[in-house]
Amino acid sequence: MTVHTLEYAWRTDRGRVRTGNEDAVAVDPVLGFLIVADGIGGARAGEVASALAAEVIARRFRQHMAYRLHPDAAEAFVESAIQDANVAIWTLSKAEADLSGMGTTVVVGVVGDDWLAFGYVGDSRLYRLRDGRLEQLSRDHSFIQEVVDQGFFNTREDARRYGIGANILTRALGSSSQVKVACGVADLARGDIFLFCTDGLTGMVPEDWLCQVLTASFGNDLEPAAEALVRLANERGGNDNITLALLRVGEPLRDSV
Repeated sequence: MTVHTLEYAWRTDRGRVRTGNEDAVAVDPVLGFLIVADGIGGARAGEVASALAAEVIARRFRQHMAYRLHPDAAEAFVESAIQDANVAIWTLSKAEADLSGMGTTVVVGVVGDDWLAFGYVGDSRLYRLRDGRLEQLSRDHSFIQEVVDQGFFNTREDARRYGIGANILTRALGSSSQVKVACGVADLARGDIFLFCTDGLTGMVPEDWLCQVLTASFGNDLEPAAEALVRLANERGGNDNITLALLRVGEPLRDSV
């Protein structure tokens, strides 16, 4: 088992169109977790939902650290923490009339010695850049992705051309008392970069551009790459809030049995 050095960077930005920021991000390099959420709902409801999701999940990680022992335990823990956030959002939305109908996407990762356990709900995404190739590890919980998966269209671009909206979610935290969380575990290799982000980034910046910016960061700090991604999203319209968290896997620290 190889233990690697890790580097983190994160950003959230209002964008150029929205008057407020309904995204949330929470990263703890010491405990090794990353949380990105994109709130939905009128007035301040979306902002409340995303902040509550980040708060509940981060608190779970800080209170119980057994998840770091094994990837299977971590995967189950991530799912449980997201479920807890869903209940908290659902309960609050029922208790306060002005928060009725609020919800949020979420994508969460927690890093172990040589693995990353992750979970997500909605269309906030997780990517991994490895050997110059950017791979989406998550799969959007959206209507447009569903019609592509069911074979009605070959690609998301075909579906968009037909008029299918890209922002219709099929799953979100807070929409019901229970939610199905998608989870997984990814291995770590030296040079990997993981990108957690909201659709305010992916809706503005094509994936090949994301790949180019992240690839160009090799040999440099991650902070300029995070800044560049936000700047690109804003330069291409900034139609939504833009939030991202980056994790880069560095040199091995030690090998252990």
